[in-house]
Amino acid sequence: MDLRQFLMCLSLCTAFALSKPTEKKDRVHHEPQLSDKVHNDAQSFDYDHDAFLGAEEAKTFDQLTPEESKERLGKIVSKIDGDKDGFVTVDELKDWIKFAQKRWIYEDVERQWKGHDLNEDGLVSWEEYKNATYGYVLDKIDADKDGFVTEGELKSWIKHAQKKYIYDNVENQWQEFDMNQDGLISWDEYRNVTYGTYLDDPDPDDGFNYKQMMVRDERRFKMADKDGDLIATKEEFTAFLHPEEYDYMKDIVVQETMEDIDKNADGFIDLEEYIGDMYSHDGNTDEPEWVKTEREQFVEFRDKNRDGKMDKEETKDWILPSDYDHAEAEARHLVYESDQNKDGKLTKEEIVDKYDLFVGSQATDFGEALVRHDEF
Repeated sequence: MDLRQFLMCLSLCTAFALSKPTEKKDRVHHEPQLSDKVHNDAQSFDYDHDAFLGAEEAKTFDQLTPEESKERLGKIVSKIDGDKDGFVTVDELKDWIKFAQKRWIYEDVERQWKGHDLNEDGLVSWEEYKNATYGYVLDKIDADKDGFVTEGELKSWIKHAQKKYIYDNVENQWQEFDMNQDGLISWDEYRNVTYGTYLDDPDPDDGFNYKQMMVRDERRFKMADKDGDLIATKEEFTAFLHPEEYDYMKDIVVQETMEDIDKNADGFIDLEEYIGDMYSHDGNTDEPEWVKTEREQFVEFRDKNRDGKMDKEETKDWILPSDYDHAEAEARHLVYESDQNKDGKLTKEEIVDKYDLFVGSQATDFGEALVRHDEF
């Protein structure tokens, strides 16, 4: 990332952190739908394909011949059979569907893992994460070490970094700075390319409280780190980055949410804090209809004990509802449709035989598939 990209990121982070939302913010962690297709096997198996493979992966199978589709499906079955007993159970199938649906999470973890496992030992310690995430900012930019980066410190850092940057890259960057291509670089050209609009609206009183952010990250890191050694395995690092996906991390999700919304720090979320998190009046006296509805929702459903505020359990019920388990329902459906001997579990042969239900292919004849579907 070059200096201008870095500055833009910081500017965007500032705007996000300091501005109040004007549109409804959804803090509820819903279990996502497995597909946006209609689940009607009498019409197509598209929903099942998306559920089993994930929507993007399902598209690749649509381009395969039946033979190629069956071959790749067979390899997937070997991965699904976790205990390697030759059978795929409902639970194993459910776990696979959850994995396929959240493949992006694992890809995100894999990307971030490389940037945080600094010594490449296959583990991420808290020190590695802290240094990779905060060390550069705190040690280099935060001159007075107070945990904040002010505009003045940021300007000083930019000037320092830019000087070296110019010396090292002047030939490569010249065309970018010389905007009117007159063979000279004016101050306005240089300032606009380097700082953009960042200096047009200076606010020297604002800064980034990196120290507070780091304490919060450390707390979450320790929660994800099951064995308490401050070194994260891949699974623990995934829980750290995506705590809402893990049951043992849900308390930290609730705690962080309450800290974000509880402006008076009394340990509860009252009605005005609840609404204020979603909506800013911005001088408008008339609230949108959805805001009025949210006020009613708070009184009628969120505040279960009617004391005028949400405690930890009430907040948890709000943001982490016990949703219908779509993955389990789909797993049971796939087993029911493919289990030829009705023993409640599937062999590789039973799954591959019903490949059109699981993955499909370019040449799948849906009419023929329906005939075979009715046979079972």
